[in-house]
Amino acid sequence: MTTERWSQATVYPDMWADPDEDPREALAKPVGEKETLWNYLKHYRITLEMKCEGLDAEQMARRSVPPSTLSLLGLVRHLAKVERAWFQEVLAGGGKDLPPLYHDPARPDVDVDFEDAVADPAVVAQAWEDWRREVRDADAWLETLPEDDLGRLVPRRGDEIPVRDVLVHMVEEYARHVGHADLLRECIDGRVGQ
Repeated sequence: MTTERWSQATVYPDMWADPDEDPREALAKPVGEKETLWNYLKHYRITLEMKCEGLDAEQMARRSVPPSTLSLLGLVRHLAKVERAWFQEVLAGGGKDLPPLYHDPARPDVDVDFEDAVADPAVVAQAWEDWRREVRDADAWLETLPEDDLGRLVPRRGDEIPVRDVLVHMVEEYARHVGHADLLRECIDGRVGQ
């Protein structure tokens, strides 16, 4: 069965939503490097939520193409884990006190964030709760970051990397996975749009 492609947008049919209904349009115009990077990150976070809106647990957990474990639910779980790893563990340096997200010590070689993304409303609700908490904590950290701290080096795995590189990596991580979300959503119900 082939699903027909469609868009909710009417003004620009290649978009996900019309400008008056698109929450990304409400983002303030950034001033400076920190705000620009943060704005891109916010844009992709909102896009992830938009790509998942209106789906039930089965649709959220629906896998792409076997043997892949890729699903929208897996992406939400994975990005919650990524937010925690980069913002709380690397940038804020407080991750040692936090239990790891989506990690099973008995299965160290398994991507639990994707593998255990099952069609259960409670699993979906927990994934969104985890993701929103990590985003909120990351934004709280970014709020206090001075603009001139983007070049500051932070320790990571026996080396040091600039804060700027972490923020650029987060934008890249979301951009890549939102691209996956585009295809996953189109396969689920045919909805398309940027």
